[in-house]
Amino acid sequence: MLAGMSVYGQFCPVAQALEVVGERWTLLVVRELLCGNYRFGEILHGVPLMSRSLLSQRLKSLEDAGLVERRGRAAGNGHEYVLTPAGQELRPIVFGLGNWGQRWARRKPSDKLDPVLLMWDLRRNLDVSRLPDRCTVVMFWFRDLPGKRSRYWLRVDRPEVELCLTNPGVDVALTVETTLRTMVDVWLGDRDVGDAVSGGAIALKGSPELTRTFPRWLLLSPFADVAKADGPGQAAGGAKRRAASPARA
Repeated sequence: MLAGMSVYGQFCPVAQALEVVGERWTLLVVRELLCGNYRFGEILHGVPLMSRSLLSQRLKSLEDAGLVERRGRAAGNGHEYVLTPAGQELRPIVFGLGNWGQRWARRKPSDKLDPVLLMWDLRRNLDVSRLPDRCTVVMFWFRDLPGKRSRYWLRVDRPEVELCLTNPGVDVALTVETTLRTMVDVWLGDRDVGDAVSGGAIALKGSPELTRTFPRWLLLSPFADVAKADGPGQAAGGAKRRAASPARA
């Protein structure tokens, strides 16, 4: 048994699996790897409340368990973490949990929202094929947040998308002005992006081309199409509002 892991003392495969992946944060680390974030800093962006030392411990445990391999990068700059076949087999489990959470673990209006985490999710869910074949900067301005926490920049240089927490010094092609709650609701499929734009909850200023195609290149959460239950323990009722674009992990 690996050091630090919970021991249930049962031969049941469910218990034995939880001894490997049931520790706090572990499946979120796996989620980041499944979503294509292979470098330490990239993984940390996806779990911002996790300390660097704890992330190191979890990655080491996943390596010891044979779920992750640590490899040198081809460019010779640092290393990355790659899921083994055993780790990849967790994909339906991780996204199945996400589907369950979207349907049954209902959010509250008072839930704390993290703008950096939202922007990190948006960064990896842009359809760059629908964006110009040149360096393009899109600024998101959350008018309900104070000071430096209110503005974020996505610098798109196909196929790469970089999240900038400070002005990258490149002309902004499009400004997306909204509130954090509105953008989270759109991202999770709780609010139609077209309705939010036409109703003024999202204001687009800049390139007419980017404004017109915004609902198509802004992909949503992979769980946006999951219908929520009508209430505790009840099945989902009416059809889910259609997401503006196909989501991807």
